[in-house]
Amino acid sequence: MKKIFAFIAFTAFFALNAQETANRFFYELTFKPKKDSAKLDKVMTVLDVVKDRSIYRDYTLLAQDSILKIQVEAMQKAGTFKDISKSVTMPKFSEKVYKFYPGMKVQYSDRVANGFTPMNIGYNEELKFNWKIENQKEKIGAYNTQKATTEYGGRKWTAWFTTDIPLQDGPYKFYGLPGLIVKVNDDGNNYSWELKGNKKVPDFKEATYLETVSPGGDGGKVVEVSREKFDKTFGDFKKDPMATARPYLTSEVMSQKIPGSDLTIGQMVKQQEKMLNDFFHANDNPIEIPAAKAKK
Repeated sequence: MKKIFAFIAFTAFFALNAQETANRFFYELTFKPKKDSAKLDKVMTVLDVVKDRSIYRDYTLLAQDSILKIQVEAMQKAGTFKDISKSVTMPKFSEKVYKFYPGMKVQYSDRVANGFTPMNIGYNEELKFNWKIENQKEKIGAYNTQKATTEYGGRKWTAWFTTDIPLQDGPYKFYGLPGLIVKVNDDGNNYSWELKGNKKVPDFKEATYLETVSPGGDGGKVVEVSREKFDKTFGDFKKDPMATARPYLTSEVMSQKIPGSDLTIGQMVKQQEKMLNDFFHANDNPIEIPAAKAKK
């Protein structure tokens, strides 16, 4: 019996140590979604840092993860379908940016559709920011920071970093300064990130609940493609989000009722198509200017 308890304790030790704890840094992103407008929008984003990588993404769905879990599990238990999109705050951005330590390989990923199954595609990028560190210093929030400038994606950027947090990382793809980036913005004030706080996240799970239970069940696994293929595939998806599913959407399928709902599959498809089109058309002012990417 003692041997059994010893074995349980031994395996539990490794199970506990296999769990990750993340340092989560909260960056408020202020951005101009329409390049021909002065109107600004805001969203909270996060940089989750674990031992071998960091993950940057929109925090909107992460913040609602436990609520969405309750709603989806209630539907599963009742065997009925409920449109929860109206009770969910939609994100402003769908991409994830990974940086793999210590080499700082950058991977940019986003979600597309493969028929009715969502899938994540991404490209790898070997980035070397040419930072110019200046003498100017400034207190931003609780952080003592120093100024640095660089150019990337067709824009000129000013960053403020702090050596108080000796982590050479930052929001989006930015990294490579001798401390964590506290604030970074382009000279046209199209995009500006500012660090608002941080906390420890014990038992960190990278995939959200919805990613875990979505068709395919890959939990956010990324299929790596070239930058060119990514741009074409994601560009095609933005133009027509239902293109790969349309061959399966016969009139017979579209007229079928969704179990436990008054909606037909056709009505649900139209709702999903409108939601995706609204999402993609809400921003025509990307972080990286497409013409600048083409010159690389």
